[in-house]
Amino acid sequence: MPEYRERRYRHSLRHERLVAFEVAVKETDLFIFAESCLATLAERVIYEVRGPLEGYIANHPEFLHSLVPLPDDHLAPPIVREMLAAGRTCGVGPMAAVAGAIAEAVGRALLEESREVVVENGGDCFLRVDSPLQIGIFAGPSVLSEKLALRIRPEQTPLGVCTSSGTVGPSLSFGRADAVTVISPSAAIADAAATRIGNQVKNRGDINRALAVAPEIEGVLGVVIIMGDRVGAWGEVELVPADAP
Repeated sequence: MPEYRERRYRHSLRHERLVAFEVAVKETDLFIFAESCLATLAERVIYEVRGPLEGYIANHPEFLHSLVPLPDDHLAPPIVREMLAAGRTCGVGPMAAVAGAIAEAVGRALLEESREVVVENGGDCFLRVDSPLQIGIFAGPSVLSEKLALRIRPEQTPLGVCTSSGTVGPSLSFGRADAVTVISPSAAIADAAATRIGNQVKNRGDINRALAVAPEIEGVLGVVIIMGDRVGAWGEVELVPADAP
């Protein structure tokens, strides 16, 4: 499982109406907004999801290490099958979907107690909101880091918003993009697709070629790529200044 790293960008996360709280279990470290503090429920769901996942990895080490899609396993736990499917859809190994899959599993459970939910897991989010929400894009050393945001409309949610980076964080990427942010109804697919698209960006000249990959991935609604002082976007994304009202 990916190692823990301090999420300093969380210091700037705010929401006018919702309650913020954090829940951490081993490597899973979530920052959550909901209508009330649902930390106990969130922690229980993390254990319920991680237990079967860890057990499967112990018996199938290729699941943890594979960088290519693996076939479905009809006997696997639901989260494992979801990650396997996301990997096949996006052309990457199943662990590329782990953060998004866990965020969505927790988020959907919390929706039984809270009409609005935002679950952030190391830059990968699942959200369901009743009013427009802006999600800033952290892009590490880029001059555009935290200068741009995605404006999410309520009718787009529930939605996965996931980011991969070749210059920030512990996640494996074969590209050098500072940020590749993907939106999809499935957070697992958004997570895996961000890895797949990010792998295509070796230099700023690759941005358009990488954007062309997005429409080929079933379930991807939009993507934003940031590298240095360049930005490219495709699909159902609305980019706004991070400080826009």
